[in-house]
Amino acid sequence: MSLFAVAVLTGIVTGTIHFIQESPTSPVIVRGEVKGLTKGLHGFHVHQSGDMTNGCTSMGSHYNPYGKNHGGPSDTERHVGDLGNIIAGADGIARVDITDDLLSLSGKYSILGRGLIVHADPDDLGRGGEHDSLTTGHAGARVGCGIILETTVKPSLEKRLMDTLAQIQKEKKMKKEKEAMSEKKPLDALDWASVIGI
Repeated sequence: MSLFAVAVLTGIVTGTIHFIQESPTSPVIVRGEVKGLTKGLHGFHVHQSGDMTNGCTSMGSHYNPYGKNHGGPSDTERHVGDLGNIIAGADGIARVDITDDLLSLSGKYSILGRGLIVHADPDDLGRGGEHDSLTTGHAGARVGCGIILETTVKPSLEKRLMDTLAQIQKEKKMKKEKEAMSEKKPLDALDWASVIGI
């Protein structure tokens, strides 16, 4: 059964972020928009707590149940909550489209009830050499946050959502294959000669 969650971000920036997981062992798809950002990269993380009694500051550190160093989304050494950066355009809007294998909406390490935070500065993915690169990515102030809450959708809408997501995944796969093909250099005359044994 598909699982759904949503985080409504408030603060200096605002937005709505949806989380979709087709099954407990599937990746989590994170989609939505954040508005009111400065142009460029902004750190984007799941934090330990959904406590907003003191705004974004009471949400604690990055969600890190395995006790690892901070890193990028594709790194082996990373926090579960490390989602890298979102990119805002000149209009101040960041369109979020992330697929992550470590996040889960169920089980012992579920992110439900935890905080989602957008930062003022880029996440250096643990590579910046700053005093906090391996803990926070030196991503700066917390400019927007929300609690990740489970939600439900009507069966008809769920089917449409999953069909749309399947199409998106298919298009991404085709794009990667096309890019991989374009990177392959064509055989020149000498290469062809060696292939056919001349």
